[in-house]
Amino acid sequence: MLRCAWPALAGLLGFAALLVLVRAGWAPLARLDRGWVAALHRCALRHPVAAAATQTLADLGAPWVTRTLLGAAALRLWALGARTLALWAAGAAALAWAAAAAGPALAGRAGPHFDDQVALAAGASFPSGPALTAAVTCGALLALVWPRAERPLRAAAGTAAGLAVALVGWTGTALGTHWPSDVLAGWAAAVAVLAGTALAVELWRPGRLGRDARLLRRRAGPRVQRVLAAPLPAEPAAERDPGRP
Repeated sequence: MLRCAWPALAGLLGFAALLVLVRAGWAPLARLDRGWVAALHRCALRHPVAAAATQTLADLGAPWVTRTLLGAAALRLWALGARTLALWAAGAAALAWAAAAAGPALAGRAGPHFDDQVALAAGASFPSGPALTAAVTCGALLALVWPRAERPLRAAAGTAAGLAVALVGWTGTALGTHWPSDVLAGWAAAVAVLAGTALAVELWRPGRLGRDARLLRRRAGPRVQRVLAAPLPAEPAAERDPGRP
């Protein structure tokens, strides 16, 4: 249970610290935000093809896309009988949506604005909704894959999840729709959401998350063994029983 409590507390404290600094207008953070976004904006104007590719990545990592992925995973878990894991995934998705909706009201912070804007984003920008939702989705999917995978697949899945989260966060600053601190706040909130929902489920149904993970691993084991099993060698014609068809 402590494995969930400490990350949840760390994510919550990180988000709260960024919120306080943003509301206070802390000068070093404001300079970092403005300098980072201004440099990326100039780069986007000089390289329109790269900016268009970045917009495509942003569309692929849009919150509705990542929420759909996590919702589909929750439905699949429910169908497999891992219903506590399914409820955890659905709860994490719902809480991420609520945090992304409530955060702007807490900070009241507008996103970057330029006369020659590369991309437009409506509403307040803190925390970054795409960064928050992508981190929750990738983190949840990685947690679901981890107990069922061997070490090479774990490394590949962890790398893919990290790259996806980083790319979605980067697109917001590269397109000038979010400040870097918005993205950091989204990631901190995602850690709090994932660990906090896991802690809540453990308090509600102790041991059920681990039981569901073991259930999925047992179900995946025979399937993997069938895929990896070597085919039986063909029986030579000379040794075949003549009475057998």
